[in-house]
Amino acid sequence: MPAIAPRAVIETLVSLTATGPTEKMADLFTEDAIFEAPTAPPGAPVREVGRETFRAHLAAGVKIQEFTGIDQVTIHETADAEVVITEYRLHGRRFTTDALFTTDIVMITRVRDGLITWIRTYAHENAEPAAA
Repeated sequence: MPAIAPRAVIETLVSLTATGPTEKMADLFTEDAIFEAPTAPPGAPVREVGRETFRAHLAAGVKIQEFTGIDQVTIHETADAEVVITEYRLHGRRFTTDALFTTDIVMITRVRDGLITWIRTYAHENAEPAAA
């Protein structure tokens, strides 16, 4: 059976992210996948290795925030068939403060044999007023 096309893998990741964070997102990654977040906030990891490390990261995220949707999605396929660049805006809520947030994200991924082997995410959070 042929592997899932890189674009389809990323579309699935974006769909799962829209209602996450969820540990199911980790299932789209190879066992030794590399996660990079050069613009991560202070104290957050800028590099993680391994699907199970990412799964633990997601499990921790479920306890502090929820994602309520994604919009402004643009997926760019590149000359390298394994590399996909995705832009989107993520909406969510922090449980501790009930504050809403939006984050503009640019995500570069390498997908091989239907699984993500490498991901680099650049994020810029924009504060929104808390829900009334």
